[in-house]
Amino acid sequence: MSIDIKPSALRETKWYEFAVRFVFGGLVTVLAGIIAKRSGPVVGGLFLAFPAIFPASATLIEKHERQRKEKHGLRGERRGREAASVDAAGAALGSLGLIAFGGMIWGLAPLFSAPVVLVAALLVWCGVSVLAWNIRKKLRISVARKAQS
Repeated sequence: MSIDIKPSALRETKWYEFAVRFVFGGLVTVLAGIIAKRSGPVVGGLFLAFPAIFPASATLIEKHERQRKEKHGLRGERRGREAASVDAAGAALGSLGLIAFGGMIWGLAPLFSAPVVLVAALLVWCGVSVLAWNIRKKLRISVARKAQS
C-alpha cells in the first residue's frame, strides 16, 4: 500500500465526519483537563498526549476505503483494514516524534526563548517522525524480500 496525500479526500468527507472528529478530540481534551485538575499537570499531560482524533479517523478511513472498493463490486474489507493499519502505524511513529518534541521543549526551554525552542522542537518532531517512517518502510521492504526468497 502506497502512502500519498489526496486533497480530493477532503471533498469526499462528509461534514458530520469532521464533526465526529472534532467532538471526539474535544472530549478527550476535556477528559485530560479533568484528570489534570484531580491528579496534577504531570498526569494530565500524559493523557493530553493521547492522539485524540485517531480512533475516529481510523474508523472513517476504514469505512471510506471499504466503500471505494464496494463501488467496483468488491468487498473491500481487507483494504479498509490495511488503510486503517497504515494510519495506526503513522500515529505510532508520530508519537515517537512527539516524545522527541517534548524532550526538546523540556531540555531547551530554560536556555532559549520560547519561539526558538518551539521551532527547534517542531523540526525535531518532523525529522524524527519522517525518519521513523522511512526506517519502517525499509524494514518492511527487507522483510518482504526475504519472504519472497
